Amino acid sequence: MTHAPRLPLPVGLLLAVAAGLFVPVQGRINGALGTVLADGLAAAVVSFSVGLVLMIVVSLVLPKGRAGLATVLPALRERRFPPYYVLAGGIGAFFVFAQSFTVGLLGVALFTVAAVTGQTLSGLLVDRMGLGPAGKKPVTGIRVIGSVLTVAAVAWAVSPRFDGSAAGGATAGGPLQLLVPVLLPVLAGFLMSFQQAMNGTATVHYGTPITATLVNFIAGSAVLWIAWLIKLAVAGPGHALPGEWWYYLGGPMGCIFIGVAAFLVRGLGVLVTGLGMIAGQLLGSLGLDLALPVPGTVVALPTVLGTLLTLAAIVLASLPWSRGALKR
Repeated sequence: MTHAPRLPLPVGLLLAVAAGLFVPVQGRINGALGTVLADGLAAAVVSFSVGLVLMIVVSLVLPKGRAGLATVLPALRERRFPPYYVLAGGIGAFFVFAQSFTVGLLGVALFTVAAVTGQTLSGLLVDRMGLGPAGKKPVTGIRVIGSVLTVAAVAWAVSPRFDGSAAGGATAGGPLQLLVPVLLPVLAGFLMSFQQAMNGTATVHYGTPITATLVNFIAGSAVLWIAWLIKLAVAGPGHALPGEWWYYLGGPMGCIFIGVAAFLVRGLGVLVTGLGMIAGQLLGSLGLDLALPVPGTVVALPTVLGTLLTLAAIVLASLPWSRGALKR
């Protein structure tokens, strides 16, 4: 197991926010690909498959990647971590499924709040249980306040989209019809913290996030290909693949997001890493809406203020860690 020095807290937070910036861009690209293909699941398959090919090339070309590949089977044989950790990529596949299944019913705003709520709650739980490579982190009052503030800030930031973001028939059937569609992104977000902890732990034993990211894409691609082949047998194919190169950038962006998360959770912990990436997602969404707006885009004062409040919530949630680090 390698013991690389941990990054200073401010540097780690900046990296988490920077990685989060890729998520809305990836979502915009995959959404456009899904529209062209007339098949959201096929778009997810393409995205994961491109990411998998990229990670295979990186793993074979870079010395660290090749060294990491050589550690996979010994790590599993010696049970240096639970073997099911290699299936962490399936959680990413489930998140993509939840996104494609529920966004049309709930709208982007409600999906975002539901997923962030689940991820924030599980971030506290995973850190408390010590499942990540950073070990156990106490559930202090400050961390709870920072987590609650994050959920509230995200809800505030996306509140201008609530009026028109949900599908027209979503509210017509009453709250009970929305229960399952809302619980699905909550569960997907809840599992994301476990994925980050599993990938982070695997990274420590592989010696590099390159290998953890590759294994993640293998598992996620397998799940999505099986799901798509079943859909293909039932519903038939969608449209042909587009020729424009930018439709295929979603996978590489996912590589960056997953790899950086696997690297950061060792030092920051799962909760703070997740909150930093959530802030990056809001900043990226705001930047996209300002620079490349799509029909129905809403950029209002609550969007800006809610994004800034999210940044303040991350700092608040990370303060106990910072003091503990200074004492060591």
